[in-house]
Amino acid sequence: MIKTTEINELKLLSRGKVRDIYELEDDLLIITTDRVSAFDFVLNQTIPFKGIVLNKLSVHNFNITKGIMENHLIHSDFDLLPPNIRKYDYLKDRFMVVNKAKPLPIECIMRGYITGSAWAEYLKTQTIGGMYLEPGLVESEKFPEPIFTPSTKADAGHDENISIDAMRNIIGRELSEDVINISLKLYSFMAEVLYESGIILADTKMEFGIRDEKLLFIDEAFTPDSSRFWFKDKYKKGEKQESLDKQFIRNYLLSTEWDRKSPPPDLPDDIVEMTSKIYREMYRIVTNESLS
Repeated sequence: MIKTTEINELKLLSRGKVRDIYELEDDLLIITTDRVSAFDFVLNQTIPFKGIVLNKLSVHNFNITKGIMENHLIHSDFDLLPPNIRKYDYLKDRFMVVNKAKPLPIECIMRGYITGSAWAEYLKTQTIGGMYLEPGLVESEKFPEPIFTPSTKADAGHDENISIDAMRNIIGRELSEDVINISLKLYSFMAEVLYESGIILADTKMEFGIRDEKLLFIDEAFTPDSSRFWFKDKYKKGEKQESLDKQFIRNYLLSTEWDRKSPPPDLPDDIVEMTSKIYREMYRIVTNESLS
């Protein structure tokens, strides 16, 4: 398991909650570790295979969606790395070489079903992202049409949900419309692909950047860290759903007496093992390949 990286030959640009990003000549080397975060805290434990699953799923999904939207992926081939970097053999299956892009200061969330923070907001105000919805929706119900809700990107602390009007004030009206339209296209395509594999894509977070005045799909693509996945054959509206994503860890932490202000408690071994199993199962369903 890889908790952190030290590539001495390269300049470390950032160490996020899960990914370490290095400068690789004119490109970026993004390494996905086995770190896990929840409620804006990085937990003490690592999750076996997590980084490999996130990286390989992103590569897979970037490749199958590139006909819809250009992305920042250049390659993920270990043999194409510079010789002095290939000595770090743990990089295999957990890195991407990507184009540099200027990230937009927002996160784009597409919601096909009412769950999570959207369900909590709806119960309080009958709104989602500030938009009023029809009364009488039940938990996990499918929307007639997917809903776009943006949020800010916080370097520290919590991201904050904002309205579409607020997004327009931040990045401009024209770019906002482009982002909304491409987010809907990407979500709709992946929701159909996954549904055919027996998975419901309940919601997902996407990020975009600008390179040479062009919009690019960046960061990660439809992973268990950025999305909510449910089993199609177990789905029942009006109930909480069995998750194939990071919600499993969130649910465990919420079941403890943790106050969500202090450092979170350690995860028991069985929670770590089950989380690893969930991530690997999601990878197997999507790619028809097993990780062991």
